[in-house]
Amino acid sequence: MTSTAVSYDNLLATITDPDGRAIPDPATGEVVGRVRFQPVEELDAAIARARTAQIAWAARSDEDRVDLLLRAADAVEAATEPLAELLSREQGKPLNGPNARFEVGACVSWLRATAATTLPGETVVDDETTHAELRYRPLGVVGAIGPWNWPMMITIWQIAPALRMGNTTVVKPSEYTPLSVLALVEVLNSVLPQDVLQAVAGAGDVGARLAGHPDIDKVMFTGSTRTGQAVIRSSADTVKRLTLELGGNDAGIVLPDVDPQAIADDLFWGAFINTGQTCAAMKRLYVHTDVYDAVCAALVEIAANTPMGRGLHEANVLGPLQNRQQFDIVSRLVEAARASGATLLTGGDPDRTAPGNFYPLTLVADIDNDNPLVAEEQFGPALPIVRYHDVEDAITMANALDVGLGASVWSADKATARTIAARLEAGTVWINSHGGVHPMIPFGGVKQSGYGLEFGVEGLKSVSAPQVVNG
Repeated sequence: MTSTAVSYDNLLATITDPDGRAIPDPATGEVVGRVRFQPVEELDAAIARARTAQIAWAARSDEDRVDLLLRAADAVEAATEPLAELLSREQGKPLNGPNARFEVGACVSWLRATAATTLPGETVVDDETTHAELRYRPLGVVGAIGPWNWPMMITIWQIAPALRMGNTTVVKPSEYTPLSVLALVEVLNSVLPQDVLQAVAGAGDVGARLAGHPDIDKVMFTGSTRTGQAVIRSSADTVKRLTLELGGNDAGIVLPDVDPQAIADDLFWGAFINTGQTCAAMKRLYVHTDVYDAVCAALVEIAANTPMGRGLHEANVLGPLQNRQQFDIVSRLVEAARASGATLLTGGDPDRTAPGNFYPLTLVADIDNDNPLVAEEQFGPALPIVRYHDVEDAITMANALDVGLGASVWSADKATARTIAARLEAGTVWINSHGGVHPMIPFGGVKQSGYGLEFGVEGLKSVSAPQVVNG
């Protein structure tokens, strides 16, 4: 397939198998396409090809690899509409808003930013007796295991720095969204040399084999903490390097000096981007009692005016949950909140007879901090809003869980907000926003939200082997 004049039908035809597993549209239940799930023997063969291809790929000049990444970005950009349509049909996210077209655009931006980022060696000691340089070499073959919530964008986060530094990559997409990743790889491979980038669709046994394979030098994984723990165990015997971006349950703290109307839109999207299916979305909101009612009212108003529906309809900006398992998790947690006496300001009560995995925007007030909807990651369009009286209590509650991907502080006084941010146990703390990422700003979690940094120079270091030349 060439990168010019890509159509949706042609793109889908290149990655589907009529005898493969049916992949449903989460908005309608209709079959989007069929994918053959490959056995571990085919993964082994792909890794062997990647190992062979890596020698020539690493031997290319840095300028050559940069040029190819830029050409790959151009190819993705040229295929924006068919890629976005496929993503919308398979994942469920709408075309517009911070969704499908946005995600494809982010792939382009990250490819270009990664191509523009350099990781030069440095002289660490140079005196009368010693000259030592720190350099960075490719690791070899990188295995990338991706999630279903941002399947294209996170795949690029994993593979772009790996390729930039001279590694080859083998990608294992989520079983829920393999079409999107296979299509993206197809477009990228219209530019890249053969076997430098490969995708192997499969079930959990393929992911486990990738994590433990002796010829995989590094694993990059984004997904749940439980699966991340399995990746760690699988990788232990071969002492692989790991970058793990695992589950979060991000807290936002709203101080009493805010203007509720002024921050409401950013609060809303900090929680509900991608219909709440984002690891670094805000999933529990702590609001000072002085502004609690006003913040709740402002969020209810925005929720009432935010259209949810099938992603291919241009007016919608929120879509269904990607799979029924996640729908059931959100339903269980909201019902636990209702049973506890919490107030559902809006939402709950999904139409279970309608097609698709649509769960209505749900805002829950008057809820205790130990309620399951607060203590567990809901990963969907339900936000618990906890009232607090003393900011010390809010900080304690925000830090109480065993995860720490992101957090945010909302205040008219940025100095005060930064002081509180320094006390929050999270890899990233945003001030007066939540969840925004940038290709040059390092990103990663603490506690059981994982370890390792992505993006920018730190992201390049994470897929490189440091080498000291002393003498």
